[in-house]
Amino acid sequence: MTVCIPDFETVFVARQPVFRADETVWGYELLFRSCEDNMACIADEDHATSSVIVDGMALAAEGMPPDARILINFPQQLLVEDGGFALPKDRCVVEILEHVTPSKETLEATKRLKNAGYMIAVDDYFGQASLKPFIDLADIVKVDVLEMGCDSEKVADAVKTIPDGITLLAEKVEDNESFHMLQGMGFSLFQGFFFSKPEIVPGKKLTANEMTKLQLLAELCKVDLEPARLAEILQSDPSLSYRLFRYINSAGMGLSQKVSSPKRAIDMMGLVQAKQWLRSVLMADLNTTPKAGELAYLAVHRAKFLESVCGHSNQSTCEPDNLFMTGLFSLLDSMLHISMDEIIEMLPLEESVVKALRGEGEVYKLLRLATDYERGEWGGISSRLKRLGLETFQAELMYVQARSWTQKMLGYCKPGQGAA
Repeated sequence: MTVCIPDFETVFVARQPVFRADETVWGYELLFRSCEDNMACIADEDHATSSVIVDGMALAAEGMPPDARILINFPQQLLVEDGGFALPKDRCVVEILEHVTPSKETLEATKRLKNAGYMIAVDDYFGQASLKPFIDLADIVKVDVLEMGCDSEKVADAVKTIPDGITLLAEKVEDNESFHMLQGMGFSLFQGFFFSKPEIVPGKKLTANEMTKLQLLAELCKVDLEPARLAEILQSDPSLSYRLFRYINSAGMGLSQKVSSPKRAIDMMGLVQAKQWLRSVLMADLNTTPKAGELAYLAVHRAKFLESVCGHSNQSTCEPDNLFMTGLFSLLDSMLHISMDEIIEMLPLEESVVKALRGEGEVYKLLRLATDYERGEWGGISSRLKRLGLETFQAELMYVQARSWTQKMLGYCKPGQGAA
């Protein structure tokens, strides 16, 4: 068996949140890139798998809440070779992939992990009798509801085959209707992109805090915004000023003297970076629920990634700031529970951004690149990068750098929490 490792030093990994029924974050599944997607494949599988799993986990765990569980996919060979013992058992969940066969070797390996105190999850279950030996050892069973078309009867039939006491995780939950249906069927954990799709509340009125933040975001969208006006906005809110000073005076900025003036901070950061910082913080301040906090983190990450893609791709007409705003505002409808059209009316956005937020135009195609990374849809990523004239290495480095930038902007950004 050959195992994949990157042909560069940084291990690339995407992550997807797993929510509890109350929409708080329980943990994350890590999705490692596969051999088919411009990876180097080598025969030294012991070294390679250890490198990918351990280094990749460390990379993706940055910025996660310390109590978040981490689900890591295990193929057959890695399972048999006891690769799971390289991971901390108090935090990591060994997820047995659907194509792993319950042979004597794999079952014995699973029992070794189980007896050592590791939590075991079985992936992509939809009632297959062949997986019963693994089910009997599992702590968590991930039921693939999309495979069953979210049919409540089919899902119920699959659930009946799972012994009592095992935690049920519904995976590939794509809309809020399915999420609410599954809550009443014994599921306590949920994974999928239901959380990023808008659940519109008819007639919903924005709170005074939400309206204030949107008005500030609208000012930050103006192309003729002056540094003096930006300083006024910061001085109008003591919390924003404090957080700006805390950010710019942090050890990572390397300043020899402390900055205590908003104008001085803006001068040192530059208008573009200062605007980006304030936009990111305002998005985090719209975080009224743990789910919205995850959305804010995702939106800021998208924004910085798209801005970087714009600067390095062959798209001669794209504007970095427009790409930043596209990513930043792409999840506002889900965060605020109002339609994107209502949000667009409140913000003075360029036409290319408006079209992208409505799912149209060239900028929307770049937004789709970001969402493909979030979902781990590697095949779609390859074709999009080719059209943009980008190498896989370039794009993945930008994605990792955007994640680090997001954490710095939000101040040890923990999904589910506001900015520091």
